[in-house]
Amino acid sequence: MGSAFMKLCCCCCYDSGDDDDEDEEKQPLLPQDPLEYFNREVQKRRDEETNLWSEPGDPSHSERDDDRVLYGLLQARNKTRMGSTGYRRLSIGIDAMRDTRREVRDKWKTVMEHLGFTAEADSLLTVSAGASYDRMRNAPAARAMLNTLHSETSLFSSREPPPERYLLILDRLLYLDIAEDFLEKARSFYPPKDDSDEEESGLAINLPLLLARVEAMNGKGNEDEDESGGDDENLSDRS
Repeated sequence: MGSAFMKLCCCCCYDSGDDDDEDEEKQPLLPQDPLEYFNREVQKRRDEETNLWSEPGDPSHSERDDDRVLYGLLQARNKTRMGSTGYRRLSIGIDAMRDTRREVRDKWKTVMEHLGFTAEADSLLTVSAGASYDRMRNAPAARAMLNTLHSETSLFSSREPPPERYLLILDRLLYLDIAEDFLEKARSFYPPKDDSDEEESGLAINLPLLLARVEAMNGKGNEDEDESGGDDENLSDRS
């Protein structure tokens, strides 16, 4: 494999010629159409945000409470003037929810890496909003293992149901015959915690409060909502 790669590189270098070297030096860092570059960057960011939804097969992002709240927060922020009090409050709630989801994903990635799947961890954990449950190879076993991880580890919050997106990931691990190894490693790395330990993490989110705030802001239609609530009534109440 290595020799073939070197041959390919040498061949490319030989065919390019001295004249091509000068042309390559003149090539701009950005593509000829800068809009194409920025469009790719925007699409990349959107793909990253899409990958955070709990329900991969839900195009409306509204089946789960946390998906509905996050989607509502994003929509409300899009209609709010940047820099306003309402915008800042919305951003705090959005960042808190995304931090919680990233924390869960990072735990899974840590276990994957300790199983020797360092290079493959990101691809195994990537689930887009267009993923289909119909393509799962062993849905019952994946569901059973997800419930076991939820009850016997601290990969997820014990006070909320585990995100459905991890069903698809567990289905992949079952297909690769590493699901049991993942379960044992997760039990060792992330044993169950009691409620007080979870509260101390600082990432707990009051979903009903967030949803009520979003609905209130949408009802008012005021970019700079009344600031009388003070700092103790922000969108990311982490009781």
